[in-house]
Parts: sequence; C-alpha cells; structure tokens
Amino acid sequence: MNLYALLEKGFPKNREDCALETQDGLYYSWRDIDRATAMLANLLRNLKLPSGSRVAVQVEKSPEALFLYLATLRAGYVYLPLNTAYQESEIQYFIENAEPAVVVCSSKNFSWISKIAFKSGTQNVFTLNENRTGSLLERAAQCSDQFKPVTKSDDDLAAILYTSGTTGRSKGAMLTHGNLGSNALVLKDFWGWQKGDVLLHALPIFHVHGLFVAAHGALLNGSKMIWLPRLDTVQLIKHLPRSTVMMGVPTFYVRLLLDPNFNKGVCKNMRLFVSGSAPLLTETFNTFQKVTGHTILERYGMSETVMLVSNPYKGSRIGGSVGVALPGVEVRVVNETGKRCGSNEIGGIEVRGPNIFKGYWRMPEKTAEEFTKDGWFKTGDVGRWGGETSAGKVPDHYLCIVGRNKDLIISGGYNVYPKEIESFIDDMDGVEESAVIGIPHKDFGEAVMAVVVPKPGVQLNSQTMIDALKAKIANFKVPKRIEILESLPRNAMGKVQKNVLREQYSN
Repeated sequence: MNLYALLEKGFPKNREDCALETQDGLYYSWRDIDRATAMLANLLRNLKLPSGSRVAVQVEKSPEALFLYLATLRAGYVYLPLNTAYQESEIQYFIENAEPAVVVCSSKNFSWISKIAFKSGTQNVFTLNENRTGSLLERAAQCSDQFKPVTKSDDDLAAILYTSGTTGRSKGAMLTHGNLGSNALVLKDFWGWQKGDVLLHALPIFHVHGLFVAAHGALLNGSKMIWLPRLDTVQLIKHLPRSTVMMGVPTFYVRLLLDPNFNKGVCKNMRLFVSGSAPLLTETFNTFQKVTGHTILERYGMSETVMLVSNPYKGSRIGGSVGVALPGVEVRVVNETGKRCGSNEIGGIEVRGPNIFKGYWRMPEKTAEEFTKDGWFKTGDVGRWGGETSAGKVPDHYLCIVGRNKDLIISGGYNVYPKEIESFIDDMDGVEESAVIGIPHKDFGEAVMAVVVPKPGVQLNSQTMIDALKAKIANFKVPKRIEILESLPRNAMGKVQKNVLREQYSN
C-alpha cells in the first residue's frame, strides 16, 4: 500500500483542524496538507518522470519540506533526503550515485548544486526556502489540488537514506512502503498514541528519527505538530506546556536540564518523552526523572531498519537499556560462530522483520555481506540481553547496547565514520597519516577527534586544519580537536590501536 495513503487514513474527519503550527504562528490545516501535497504531486507527475525516479532534497526544515516528502510518496516516486550540512564533495557523490530525476535545494545553494546536478544528467532542479519561497512552490501553485495516490505495493521503494560506511563512502539504504508503514503502525500502538496528542517536533527531517518516527507517528494518529526549525531550548520550554509528546536526541535533554526555566511545571501536560539516535547517559536519564517526574523512553533503531527495540510505554523503562524487541521484529545476539548468546553474554546484534530494508542502492555485494544466510541483518552493533547497568539489574528480555562496530562515532545523533574523515585529513599537505576517534562529550555524547602525524620536517597547525575541513565536510564530522603526534600506537601486526588513543584522550 502507498505509504501516503496509509498515513492519510489517520487524518481526522474534520480537515479544518490544525495539523501543524510553526513557532512563527502559522497554522496549516489537514486540508492544507491534502491540497499542498496534491499540487506538488501533480508537479512531479507533469515532469513525466520514469517509474522509480529519485527526488533528492537538501533544504532547510519547513512545513513545505515535509509536504514535498509526502507528495513524493503520493506520486509514487522515491524520496532522498540529504543532511543540510553536507558540502560540495558530499553532494556530488550522492547525486552521481543516486542519479535523481529531480533535485530540490535552497536558493542560496542553487548555483553550485545545479551545476553538479546538470552535469550528472538531472534535468529538473528546483529551489525551496524555509520562508515559503522558491521555484518549486511557484510551479506547484499552477497545478491542480486534486491527486489520487499512485498505487504501490509494500515492496516498492519509498525512500533511500544514505548512511556512512566503514570504507568511507556512504551507502544508500533502500526502504520500501511496507518497511515504513509497518513500523509506523507498530509504534502507534506500542507508544500509546492517543486522541488529542500534540507532538513537539524539533528534530531535523533528513533523518529517520524526525522524518519517519516522529512525523509518521503524528500523521498516522491525526495529531497536531508544533513545528520548530531546530533545537532551541527557549522555544522548547515555551511550547512544552501545550504538547503531550516530544522526541529528541540526548542533546535535547541535556540542554533542557541546563536551562534554569525548565522544571516540572513546564512538563505538566506531557505524556511521553522519547530519546534515540545516540546513547542516553544514565546520569541524564536519572536527573530528568528527578526534575520532571517523567521517565525518558529510550529506543534503538537504524537507517536500514527504522525502529527495532524500545523501552515500553506501559511497563518498566530502564536506564542503560534500549528495551524489548518491537512486535513483529525479531532480535538475536550471536557470538562469532553465529550461536545465540545467553543472558548477559555479549555478541553481535542481528535483526529480522517487515521493517528491514531492501538492501543498499546499487551495492548487491555489500547487501549480501550484511545479511546472514538465513536472512538476518547484521546491525554491526554489539549488545547483550539483561545483565547490569548503572541503573541496576536489567531483565533478560531487555537489550543493552554495549558497543558498535568499533569505528563508528555518534555525535549529537549523527553517524560519523572515521575512515571518511581520515581520507580528507590524509590528503592535506604535510600529513603523513591520521586516526579519527570518538571521545566522550557531555553535550553531544561523543565528539570527533583526530590524531595526526606530520611528514618529516613539517609543522602542522591544528586550527588551520580544522578550518580547512569545515569547507569540505559537514560540520558535525569536523574534529572538535586535533592532536599532532610523532607516531600512532600500533600492534604487532602494524594496525593502529585506536583503543589506546581513546583511553589516552577520554580522560
């Protein structure tokens, strides 16, 4: 079933009700969503795009950006969201790899993005700005506001999400209408969505958490969203008293707790706080509980799978654990031989279910590598059932994430793979080699750090290197700190010992 058609079933009967409210006081009704997505869908259809065409989007968060996503689903095409922090070399790779038929970008980036797009064979490039301007809306305004959702099977592609890879190049995770629809339906029940719920939405919408988990939940439940363009604790505190649900990364909760205006009274109408995309420190979990009386619900998912595991809405939420497998999702922890681990035994986490992605875009060999012979997806994360956390004893059916493929850094909810950053650093004049690691950070969970060895006789400047990287890669990938060393620690096989570096710089 077309995912848009599924979500639309949740829209309230009274289409004049408010569906989305911005911090600037703009109101969009459910009828506005219906009409806007129909006009945008008609615009896409009028372009006479081939079946399965990709629509690549790098724009600032706005209600219209959400409508573009829904319109792409409605018209039966494949949505490709891109992080707004991505720079030229990154965008070039995504466009060359995905070969989108349509690219939508901010007006400020049109000059360089359009050059990349046209050179790669994309014929349609539009602009969309956060202040409701741009060529996309100008063209769509001329289209009909009636559109019947294109029929799609559960196995048809709905979106491609690029996720970093250990080899340094991003992989496009292909998610189907069935993948996303099944997960939305499960979470609606599992998280106890109720009539009258209001979602406070401050997450980005180029990301699983903001686009699929949060927005899908509100749409499927017919719930109003208070739409904030970005994390702003003043705005969060202002709108929390009128909200019942909020989803965020741990950074949201850390910053709220630091604000003197944040207290129990602000949260008096709240029903549920959800945290994900990065590990939630037990200290944050406990402090939030003391200050507000609310227990944060932590969950676990991936770009390739959407949500897999969650602490329960009804039942014990345990700090340091991501909870139980969602209904319909199978999770196993296995040792190096593939044998299932017992309680409190650490192993690799593997999953199976209707939400698991179709594979990596144009990477059949990589796709095959990531699945077991019996059809389980290897997450690359390491965990255990039960055991102990700093919060105490964990039930045996609760999952604890104890690590991940060792190189991955999660900073502020964003995945950073060191190999990619190292390739940029190693290309710099005067650099012999580098090692990128994650070190603890009280705000972002982990911060990116680089250790660099200069070529003989060369003097390197850390700040100059950081400034150079900011022009090449997304800001969240740029090392917060660079240390210059004479050599990197290595084992007997000559492999760099990043664990030694992490120990050295984590204290």
